[in-house]
Amino acid sequence: MGRQIRKFITDLGLWGAALPLAFYLRIESAMFQHLGDIMLVTLMVLPLKAVILYILGFHLQSWTKTGLWDVVRIVQGVVASTVAFFLVLALAQNNVYVPRSVPLIEGALTILMLSSARMCVRILDEGRRRRTVNSSARGADRVLVAGAGEAGTMLAREVSRRPESHMEIIGFLDDNASKQKKWFLGYEVLGTLSDLKKIAREYQADKVIIAMPTAPGDVVRHVVTLAQEAGITSQIMPGLYELLSGNFNIAQLRDVDVADLLRRKQVKLDLAPISEYLYERTVLVTGAGGSIGSEIVRQMAAFSPEHVLLLGRGENSIFQAEREFRSEFPSIRFTPIIADVRDRDSLEYVFRQYRPQVVFHAAAHKHVPLMESNPEQAIFNNVGGTRNLCELALEHGVERFVNISTDKSVNPSSIMGSSKRVAEHVVQRAAAQAGGGQAFVSVRFGNVLGSRGSVVPMFRKQIEQGGPVTVTHPDMTRYFMTIPEASQLVLQAGGLGENGSVYVLDMGQPVKIVDLARDLIRLCGLSPDEDIEIHFTGVRPGEKLFEELLTAEEGTLATHHAKIFTARSNGLPEAEFDQMLEELFDASRQRDRDGIRQQLLRLIPTCQFTFTDSTAEPVNSTEIA
Repeated sequence: MGRQIRKFITDLGLWGAALPLAFYLRIESAMFQHLGDIMLVTLMVLPLKAVILYILGFHLQSWTKTGLWDVVRIVQGVVASTVAFFLVLALAQNNVYVPRSVPLIEGALTILMLSSARMCVRILDEGRRRRTVNSSARGADRVLVAGAGEAGTMLAREVSRRPESHMEIIGFLDDNASKQKKWFLGYEVLGTLSDLKKIAREYQADKVIIAMPTAPGDVVRHVVTLAQEAGITSQIMPGLYELLSGNFNIAQLRDVDVADLLRRKQVKLDLAPISEYLYERTVLVTGAGGSIGSEIVRQMAAFSPEHVLLLGRGENSIFQAEREFRSEFPSIRFTPIIADVRDRDSLEYVFRQYRPQVVFHAAAHKHVPLMESNPEQAIFNNVGGTRNLCELALEHGVERFVNISTDKSVNPSSIMGSSKRVAEHVVQRAAAQAGGGQAFVSVRFGNVLGSRGSVVPMFRKQIEQGGPVTVTHPDMTRYFMTIPEASQLVLQAGGLGENGSVYVLDMGQPVKIVDLARDLIRLCGLSPDEDIEIHFTGVRPGEKLFEELLTAEEGTLATHHAKIFTARSNGLPEAEFDQMLEELFDASRQRDRDGIRQQLLRLIPTCQFTFTDSTAEPVNSTEIA
């Protein structure tokens, strides 16, 4: 409180002094002839200034963190005062001597004086903090900041305020030619990103921090490679997805991850159609405790659904998800539901009790080797669960049904991929039976970096154990996408809502798994094939060297979104589909694994899998694709 009173008195004193000074600048020594008028006018407008200062809360501003909007606030207050001053003069013009230019001069002086006071306090505070940082810089990391944009200056400002970070900024690196040799926050742009090695040696840098949240993966890779060659460590600020959720904090700095090396341009969402089908709706998410399901919930929260049903069969994952979501999004109602999508009776109760208007179906068995050795479970869960949900969604008038599919469903060579392709057919069959205002769609994409049980966490564990890292084949190639990007595009595809469509996401360029492994080993500060060996274990049953997003017959049609395409339908065996589906379930109930494959071949003529001995031992599912 005492500090606020001091700031109020300082502002009032400076503003009060601005009027006599304005008189002096206007009439110079002649002001002494009108000293009485000047004192009278100064005292007349002083209460008005005090009221404006209090109402606009100038005394509540943090002077050590003064910024542009604080100055704008000052300008607004002074302009209001100047207008009021003119009105007062109009009423008293015959009684006091005040040249018409004096209020304008006084306004300009006031803006300058109040802003300067704040900037002086901020400069002194920044200088004190910087001296504190420098005094504790012995043993601190000498840091180059890659990127002199908003994120880079934000980082430099944060470091200068926090001596406990044990970092000393040397300067910036930036490829923008217009920024070369310029200074930002007292730090110089020392060169381009390609100059990193030379500048790191010249200035004895210990670390480079990548402060370019929207930079593509190849730029991040370039900086990391140069840092490794220079013998310094590298860290990165959060990507744009993370920065959008709140203010940056030094604690958010982290080591560069493989996802950063594969980073693509920020997804631009068309918000209106997403909001239209999610706002104040009841939404059911199956597999809500999984990587994709939970991220879909996080992304949809921005569109204010009224009620979200978190359905999954793993009580621990649903429990954790519900706690997180209730804390992060207190305005949304969440209901945890422990149920299996194969259990139609439980699902029937959920639909009857809660009346969901939108369904995201993310629950599925996804591990290729495990499903090869347990094919009936893939059919029960991936096909049967999808059929249960589709039938209930039709019965209860669900407005939008979005099924999460996979690139492994295209010309499938595995039980898992085949089961997901049949699930796509089930959704298309439901679309053919849908009423007005209903839309049933599938969204097909590739591997998701960092999802539970995916390749990166498994590689990391193998590296921690000292290796070897196991890769099935040197030419094994996959499409990759980050969890937030995949989830956002799923929401967008749901917004497109063309009934019966199979949407294909733009997955970018495919990545060799062995290259991914080598990148991760290097990011751990080790050398591939020297510190950590890479062993090739051979392609497992059901796997392909290259995944596809489309069959040869499908092709794509453009949609309103640049990263989403529609697969042209290559026909559904409608007349015989229900009968073939029942025969597939009969074979599954009898654990007739060759029979399962035969029925899948009838349903999906483009299947490429080979028949195996149904009594064979399960394959080792811990080897990496």
